[in-house]
Amino acid sequence: MTTATSTPPVLLARQIADDLLRPSAEQVDRTVVPRSHLDAWAAAGLLGLAGPRAYGGADAPARVVREVVEVLAGASGATWFVATQHAMPLAMLVRSGNGDLRERLLRRLCTGEVLAGVAVAHLRRPGPAAVTAARIAGGWRFDGHVGWMTSWGICDVFLLGGASPDGEFVTALVPAQDAVGLRASEPLQLAAMSATRTVTLELDGYPVADGDVVAVESRSDWLTHDATKTANPSPHVFGLQRECVRRLTSTAHKRSDSTAALLAEQLGEEGERLRAVAYTLLDDVPAAERIEDRLAVRAAALELVVRTATALVTATGGSAMALDAAPQRLAREALFCMVQAQTVAVREATLSLFREISA
Repeated sequence: MTTATSTPPVLLARQIADDLLRPSAEQVDRTVVPRSHLDAWAAAGLLGLAGPRAYGGADAPARVVREVVEVLAGASGATWFVATQHAMPLAMLVRSGNGDLRERLLRRLCTGEVLAGVAVAHLRRPGPAAVTAARIAGGWRFDGHVGWMTSWGICDVFLLGGASPDGEFVTALVPAQDAVGLRASEPLQLAAMSATRTVTLELDGYPVADGDVVAVESRSDWLTHDATKTANPSPHVFGLQRECVRRLTSTAHKRSDSTAALLAEQLGEEGERLRAVAYTLLDDVPAAERIEDRLAVRAAALELVVRTATALVTATGGSAMALDAAPQRLAREALFCMVQAQTVAVREATLSLFREISA
């Protein structure tokens, strides 16, 4: 599996990570993810890696996509988080029954000419719908409050989700800009990922044409698919944990710290074991099976990445607290993993693991 440059995608990802992303990660963390970084990723064929070749993608196998995600997340968490928003709209458009929309946008998404964001996390939450979608002539009317929309001011379009009165979830690709019936807040001040320009959205009669609708599907089908997907640990967690292990090993070597060196080795081995189990479940077991095992592995991976980042801060000492120091950034990114794509089942599995550890 190679890109047009004949360089394997994982090697391309490592080159961009080493030359561009990792050296600027602390500066980006304190400012805004530059669109130029996403453009560089896209120019290497990495943003549309999983997209169909017929539309400018690479049809890369899942294992390659996972490794590239790991590299990106380890190099710059904020850049990864913006890039990962793009993946869901791209994948949904591939499966969409809206052929005109697919022809209009899929190639541009695969090549990175158009960057996409996501505003669907509210669909996972129990209780009354945060965003509703009501049928109108020629389309849908969206109303409500989006509590979390990343990449505002960076992306061009975003996937908006709302619940219809008939128990359906309606998703559409719409321009990422203020409009009649759509107003964004100022970027949220976050302990981690502030560089991603995450905002809230207020929807008041926002009209969406049928031509922009990606899918209309039953609530139960959407939630079932989402639950099977989110039960698994994300590759970015393993990429972040590997980066922390790498830096811990380097710190131990520079300081001739045998305790830190042994710990780095142990944490690295633990991470690789969990990674192997997680990817075996993804590759060899039907997605709807062994959900409890998947949740347990995800919880263990989350606990491990926080523990590894904490070890890196500890081994580094006081200098780790400087805003231009990688350890504090990585520790905050590790904590962010705890809430990213969190469902009730994921939260319960993680807290249950903490209870076991504390017993």
